[in-house]
Amino acid sequence: MVDMKPDGAARGPGRPREERVTGAVLTAVVDLVTEQGIGAVTMDAVASRAGVSKPAMYRRWPTKQDLIIAAAESRLGPLSVPDLGDFRAELRFVLSARLETYRLPGSGRLIAGLIGAAAEAGAAGGQYAEYTERITSETRRILERGIARGDVDPDTDVRAAATLVAAPLLFRLIGEREMPESRFVDALVDLVARAVAPAA
Repeated sequence: MVDMKPDGAARGPGRPREERVTGAVLTAVVDLVTEQGIGAVTMDAVASRAGVSKPAMYRRWPTKQDLIIAAAESRLGPLSVPDLGDFRAELRFVLSARLETYRLPGSGRLIAGLIGAAAEAGAAGGQYAEYTERITSETRRILERGIARGDVDPDTDVRAAATLVAAPLLFRLIGEREMPESRFVDALVDLVARAVAPAA
């Protein structure tokens, strides 16, 4: 059956339902992890929680690995940082955005579960590495923009610096079991900016 839009134009039935299924499933994954941990995430449990069929899930996410990565990316995905004309300002933008996400209920468990699943996957964990590349891509971009602008040392190892940006908040949250705060972001901005600043 074809629905009609309010203006009378025909609308196909597919996309709105696909979006509803995707949203319901990824929300169910995050909720299960928040309440019970990553071990609670099975295709059966997610399908039941989301109210969707397993075939509908398998068409989108063939494996549990795919599902966990998609759920993590729905919570902690790539950023888009405007050109603020200053590396420090852009770095603060990235870290503040991540801090806001980490403060959401269940983020710690979801990220810890993702890291654990990646470790278990071993050599087969290429999808996790690809996800990490995606979520650090904007940090690499602002570093490259800083190099072009002249407020980041041109000899900076961009990949290493991007790891330096990403790791402290995660370790504070998961390793030290402490919620990061804005003062920690302030300290990181100062430390990283000084580390990659052009030589005087």
